[in-house]
Amino acid sequence: MTIKQAMVLAAGLGTRMRPITDRIPKPLVKIGGKAMLDYGLDLLAAAGVEKAVVNVHHHADQMLAHLHSYKALEIVVSDETQALMNSGGGLAKGLKLLDRDPVFVMNADLFWIGETAGRPTNLARLADFFDAETMDMALLCVELDRTTGHNGKKDFSLAADGRLTRYSEGAPAPVVYAGAIVLKPGLFDDAPDDAFNLNIYFDRAIANGRLYGLILDGEWLTVGTPDAIDAADETIRRVARSEMT
Repeated sequence: MTIKQAMVLAAGLGTRMRPITDRIPKPLVKIGGKAMLDYGLDLLAAAGVEKAVVNVHHHADQMLAHLHSYKALEIVVSDETQALMNSGGGLAKGLKLLDRDPVFVMNADLFWIGETAGRPTNLARLADFFDAETMDMALLCVELDRTTGHNGKKDFSLAADGRLTRYSEGAPAPVVYAGAIVLKPGLFDDAPDDAFNLNIYFDRAIANGRLYGLILDGEWLTVGTPDAIDAADETIRRVARSEMT
């Protein structure tokens, strides 16, 4: 299945990235010479996405200028300059700007590199994995040893059939949520109009046995603080060297 639309969550304040984010929105912080946001947008374009909604709030003028210059996708802005909607509220608002077909959801400050050449991309695999009959959401997940900049927190346990449950100490197959989802917009038809956290829908899906995960191919990066930039840059250099050999 080719998914042609996406929602990118990019409106956060990036408080842990201060003082950098005092002058620039976190999604535009450059890692390996490229804005974090563009890693995600490029991954979406490579997967066949044609239209992406991106929400904006912090330094919205800079975000709007950058999005206007990005040409690989049709970009639609979901304006949160008056009030931040949190992850769930921002997603629910942005989905109203898309049609009812399945959609990718991406976090603007989480991305991956080093996918295996000649293999379907992570997003293409996630789209094929998603089954609306049995799943509310399909999440891209990553094993801890393929993360850079992560704090070590384990988010879920991944069962052999792909079903996800919240991780508890000592549980098998721990994984980290990698910041990409496939879902159908109708899942959020009952969402409130105010701010709420997306974890509410994760937990609801788990309770119904309808949250599933797929393991990421490549290296996953999160850059939460200024100190994490050097580690991310080094991972990008390392992966680039390995791809040249």
